[in-house]
Amino acid sequence: QVQLVESGGGLVQPGGSLRLSCAASGSIFSIKAMGWYRQHPGLERELVAAITSNGFANYADSVKGRFTISRDNARNTVYLQMNSLQPDDTAAYVCYAGISTRWNTAAYDYWGQGTQVTVSS
Repeated sequence: QVQLVESGGGLVQPGGSLRLSCAASGSIFSIKAMGWYRQHPGLERELVAAITSNGFANYADSVKGRFTISRDNARNTVYLQMNSLQPDDTAAYVCYAGISTRWNTAAYDYWGQGTQVTVSS
């Protein structure tokens, strides 16, 4: 079984910062990619940022220059540093990971429970 545990969400004023973390544990052979989605009320989930095993990162246009994604491969953990937060960033942020649990198998998507980020004055 694979589990993703998220932390770091909370309430912050506009212009503030938060750092999200997500640690994967369980029957992990390899992790191909990890990242973050977010879901605004009434909208579909959207990709915020992702990073592959070789370090390639991509971001949603709305967060480029403000958010930074990073990985600690030794700890199977992904981080999202969020700076210059805006009210539009308010959402439930959900961690995902593409994980292979056995040798020579394709990676499957695993999801965390989500952590709430609220940006308000």
